Amino acid sequence: MNNRWLEDRRDGREQSDEEIAAFIQALVNGEVTRAQAAAWLAFVYCRGMTAEETVALTLAMTRSGPTLSWPGLAGPFVDKHSTGGVGDKVSLILAPLWAVLGYRVPMISGRGLGITGGTLDKLESIPGFRTDLSADEMSRSLETVGCFISGQTSEIAPADRILYALRNETQTVPSIPLITASILSKKLVEGLDHLVLDVKYGSGAFMPDRESAQELADSLVRVGSGAGVKTRAVLSSMEQPLGREVGNALEVKEAIECLQGGGPADLRRLVVELSGRGEEAEQALDDGRAGRKFQEMVVVQGGNLQELQWEGCESWTLTASRQGRVSRCQAGQIGQAAFLVGAGRSHEGQAIDFGVGVRLHAKVGDFVEEGQSLAVLFHRGRGLDEAKLCLQQAYHLEP
Repeated sequence: MNNRWLEDRRDGREQSDEEIAAFIQALVNGEVTRAQAAAWLAFVYCRGMTAEETVALTLAMTRSGPTLSWPGLAGPFVDKHSTGGVGDKVSLILAPLWAVLGYRVPMISGRGLGITGGTLDKLESIPGFRTDLSADEMSRSLETVGCFISGQTSEIAPADRILYALRNETQTVPSIPLITASILSKKLVEGLDHLVLDVKYGSGAFMPDRESAQELADSLVRVGSGAGVKTRAVLSSMEQPLGREVGNALEVKEAIECLQGGGPADLRRLVVELSGRGEEAEQALDDGRAGRKFQEMVVVQGGNLQELQWEGCESWTLTASRQGRVSRCQAGQIGQAAFLVGAGRSHEGQAIDFGVGVRLHAKVGDFVEEGQSLAVLFHRGRGLDEAKLCLQQAYHLEP
């Protein structure tokens, strides 16, 4: 490995596009040791990167493996990325909605980790639904349906897989340039014309406050645009969960309600805002076109909605200890409750329970009477006592 790559980063000297690309290629080729890669990450964390360097890093990571293209298909091609939250089932709604509105949506998504749910996990709660589409199957789905939601293959952005694991080990995760490159490198492989980013903040999000979320959003838009993709970002609060269902099959159920013109107002509002199409999006939800498109996507990807079951678990109800108005419905604690009963995973590859989760009967601003249900915890006995405590701590009532 060229030691100058490390020396420049250590000393804060700006690196050229070619130097950054050469480092990433050497990393993927196994020519950079773990110690050298860890040092490089630490120097980026401490010294930062210019916007130009971050664009170069993002493109180098994108090109570290094969990229997708859609020859013979007319665009525009659009996708959305969320930085993650509790009860975030927007992708399940937005992909078919965009397809109805004339876009092609090649949506490559991920699995959940910790309290943050994963789109693939939600979809795999539908019996038979496949998230391992080949490139040919993706292309056919785009041609016939207009959208697909599938998982990332092992060949896509291999540099990100290497650096992502090392960032966790070296405590360099909270670096805006590194977060930006990691997110965008996995999206730019899709051959997009447009990218919409939902950058969340609060107790149930990666970014703790609006200011840090704005910093990340600015970086993502700047770098995405610099890489040649029309990019915009929306900031959304994750102080309380999105919608009223938290858990894989439960969230699919709620997504279907929204696709059929119903569902919680906060979920619908965010979907319409992210769509960028206002009244047209509202109409496509209300007249059933978006719902029918979702069903079409599910069938093409092998799923059977008739067999989807979100009942069958035991339940425990949290009730209000007194009369009052809900002043806190903390997303982090509610996500932790769902995680503890098996809705999430603590490490990659861990099995999850598709049926468990939390249903919220009251959210911030709602007035409740003593004894009224605040939330219901669906469980199979695992982690129940701790989950109850988390749910109790999530709520606060003002007189």
